Amino acid sequence: MEEIKEITAAEVKEKLERGEKLNIVDVREDEEVALGMIPGAKHIKMGDIPNRLDELDKEEEYIFVCRSGRRSENVCRYLQELGYRVCNMIGGMLEWEGETVTKQ
Repeated sequence: MEEIKEITAAEVKEKLERGEKLNIVDVREDEEVALGMIPGAKHIKMGDIPNRLDELDKEEEYIFVCRSGRRSENVCRYLQELGYRVCNMIGGMLEWEGETVTKQ
């Protein structure tokens, strides 16, 4: 089993501040994202991932986020086995110190 790539919340924040374009996917539930998401993140609930694979491009890398990093790790494991390029934000939104936006 290949290791899942990891990134810290601080590293994500630094990359965004440098203007890097990141594909961030928040896999939390609706009531969780209502409390705030990383600006520019796309919301796809963990349970909806298998039905929304057509929204993900195997040529792109995606950073997955949840509350603590556990659910996003599971999503990364699943998608990596399907051939997607994934990275898990360890510590999840509990570690996020950047700004947040509410879902549109």
